[in-house]
Amino acid sequence: MSANSIASKALEQGKGIVRLAPNWVPRSFCVPGRRIKLHPDDYYALGGERGGIDERWFASTTPADNGPLTAPNEGLSFIVFEDNAKVEKVLLKDAIEQLKGEIIGQRLWNKHKRWPMYSKFFDNKGALPHHIHHRDEHAALTGQLGKPEAYYFPPQANNHGGDFPYTFFGLNPGVTKEQVRKALQDAAEGRDNAITSLAAAYRLEVGTGWDVPPGVLHAPGSLCTYEPQKASDVFAMYENITHDQVVPKELLWKDTPEDKAGDVDWLLEVIDWDLNVDPNFAQNRFMAPKPVRPRKQMEAEGYIENWICYKSPAFSAKELTVLPGKTVTIKDSGCYGFITMQGHGRLGVWDIETPALIRYGQLSSDEFFVTETAAKDGVTITNPSKTDPIVLLKHFGPENPDLTIE
Repeated sequence: MSANSIASKALEQGKGIVRLAPNWVPRSFCVPGRRIKLHPDDYYALGGERGGIDERWFASTTPADNGPLTAPNEGLSFIVFEDNAKVEKVLLKDAIEQLKGEIIGQRLWNKHKRWPMYSKFFDNKGALPHHIHHRDEHAALTGQLGKPEAYYFPPQANNHGGDFPYTFFGLNPGVTKEQVRKALQDAAEGRDNAITSLAAAYRLEVGTGWDVPPGVLHAPGSLCTYEPQKASDVFAMYENITHDQVVPKELLWKDTPEDKAGDVDWLLEVIDWDLNVDPNFAQNRFMAPKPVRPRKQMEAEGYIENWICYKSPAFSAKELTVLPGKTVTIKDSGCYGFITMQGHGRLGVWDIETPALIRYGQLSSDEFFVTETAAKDGVTITNPSKTDPIVLLKHFGPENPDLTIE
């Protein structure tokens, strides 16, 4: 069966909602936090040289950039089509290229010609190095897109906080460019550059989140994090020793144009200075959940829905809770992917469930993609449990018509 035929059959089977296979991504510089339901034997399923699996990517048409050992289709989501005992798959990327607005809607297809975001779980035992995602103008020099991202710390994935549940963001007000340049020069020459001594760390709070525009330095802490982001894997590591772990020097220069290799001033230019030294950084970038409608009205109808990522025009996200014993129909103006965080039940034609454990390569019934037509028509969800809510995290594309950016 052709890829086009599989995609069409999957759309027909799901009545506009398609099932996605789990999409695991290793990082050579990370130690898994072991909170993303992968079987304990499988965190190093790709071999020690690849590093541990500490990410699961959702609704991704963006390949992971993990260096020369990156596997084909790493980071890319697959649609699953089952016909009795026969299972066939097609890349979500290929399905969207073939069916276009039939999946993501004409608004997004006409403007972007692709699904321009993805989300992930980032699940590291410790903190990451202070690093940066390039803005569009810098990323374009290596043929990529810039990457804004956002964080939400779901309670269901944070039974423990890891080794360092604090995130360094930006730079302290009053820090000079010369101080940062020296830190970058030290990293380039292999000395411990201690760049986080120039930044403030914020204690992370489960059930809240942060907005991280491109050009902002950040060292994500060790809570398991749900991360909607623009469709890019561009980054550079500006800290070279983190919790006694040496960061490979090539990651300092990752996504640097060839003619800028070794140029510390280029690294400095990538930084959005005003955003990094903003004295009101927390006020401007922190995100507490916001109800999409008055809470009492929603509870009376059997659900609670909150905006959890709402400061970026590049993407947005909601947390939907369907209360025990309730059936609800939820309408959205745009397509979205979702991951099931808690509970089980029926969503459209699908049985959905939250697995306790997933083997590497095993299929699950916790991740789906809802086409724009299905989202606008309304998705009916039934929760048969008398005690357990269904909780979904829903990731949307850019310029969500239902969201007013602050």
